[in-house]
Amino acid sequence: MASSESYDLIIIGSGPGGYVAAVKAAQLGMKTACVEKAERLGGVCLNVGCIPSKALLDSSEFYHLAKHRFAEHGIKTGRVSLDLSAMMARKDKVVADLTANVKQLLEGNGVAVVPGQGRLKSATEVEVLQGKKKQTFSTRHILLATGSTPVSVPGLDFDGERIVSSTGALEFDRVPKQLGIVGGGYIGLELGSVWMRLGAKVTVIEMLPRVAGLLDGQVGRTLDRILRKQGMDIRVKTRVLGAKATAKKVSVTVEHQDQEETLNFDRLLVCVGRRPLTDGLNLDGVGVQTEERSGLVKVDAGYRTSVPSIYAIGDLVPGPALAHKASAEGIAAVEAMAGQPAEVNYDAIPAIIYTAPEVASVGLTEEEIKQRGIPYCTGSYPFSGAGRARCMGETDGFVKLLSHQRTDRILGVHIIGARAADMIAECVLAVEFGASAEDLARTIHGHPTFSEALMEAAMGARQCSIYAS
Repeated sequence: MASSESYDLIIIGSGPGGYVAAVKAAQLGMKTACVEKAERLGGVCLNVGCIPSKALLDSSEFYHLAKHRFAEHGIKTGRVSLDLSAMMARKDKVVADLTANVKQLLEGNGVAVVPGQGRLKSATEVEVLQGKKKQTFSTRHILLATGSTPVSVPGLDFDGERIVSSTGALEFDRVPKQLGIVGGGYIGLELGSVWMRLGAKVTVIEMLPRVAGLLDGQVGRTLDRILRKQGMDIRVKTRVLGAKATAKKVSVTVEHQDQEETLNFDRLLVCVGRRPLTDGLNLDGVGVQTEERSGLVKVDAGYRTSVPSIYAIGDLVPGPALAHKASAEGIAAVEAMAGQPAEVNYDAIPAIIYTAPEVASVGLTEEEIKQRGIPYCTGSYPFSGAGRARCMGETDGFVKLLSHQRTDRILGVHIIGARAADMIAECVLAVEFGASAEDLARTIHGHPTFSEALMEAAMGARQCSIYAS
């Protein structure tokens, strides 16, 4: 066993949490190394998550527009055909380019990239296994940023061919005629949208009363209605009892209102959640405590685990499994190591679903506000009233703004419609700065733009405030 040089910080995992933390640490003068077991840097997000899925979402949207929407703009294309292999090649190139950029970013900031499987040997030592080669590195601090992995369901075990995880659904070599999706969360709806646009008949099976259950209720109901109108078969309050895969299909037995039914699909995508990826880290061996049921790593406000020199962030710790949440925590954890003030405002983390229309939100939902007994005002404005949305033919959806009735402070903003993913940034800033509905209402927005709907919603919320003039 070889013994190598020492560091101020060793990070295990190079996803959005790990590589952002590594750059921040280097900027603060720490001698930093980043350990990554995969062939390419970037973690789940860049390789088999956020980036490839959005590349396919955009490509499939272009295909759908060319086939169904261009004519209304006076654009005649003739017969539109799909070259799936070219679409996949483009997706792969986007991933390759971005992962290469991460490598350049780390090396440019003096971060040592160590390939191999990282494992905790002690509170201040990391063992890295690469093939038959084993090295031990000493360090003052260790940051765990290994992310998460899809949860498997008993009776629906992934076989990589007929029953797949989200990773497998990014690599289909042909468009399935019938695609079943177990789980109506963000991932299922996004990947379902990809393949539905490309010609698949998509059936979403959700055990809960509605899909995307964490959304504001009004927004969630609207998304459900729009997706059904697009052709997605959504079956809520439906439980999967089991599945049987053959060489050509998957038979799925489901139960709804005490009635059993067998559904047949070419492929079955199972996406019912993710679990922290802690396999092989030796957490128990060094005394890092985890939550018994979830397996999440227990951390304090500075992301320090039960072992003072070891920190954890991202999907390993409580909170939404979002790349930008992991990045923010990575920066905060490194600042805490350096003795600087560090905090992440979990009330100001945006959540986005990249369906068409997009859904984006920040802050409290109306249901959460009611549950807490907060007096509130609601302002809503449809995109059908926005000139730019009319010009683009993207009139589905609305902006909903919730503010405190007595203080006028913005409590939450929920958007369903085109450009929602980009519009939410202004709302996040408003929540972070403690802005009022009046602040947004008095902010001049360009005309014609989608963001004018946000200004109008803020004006609507002001009408019920006790301070409204």
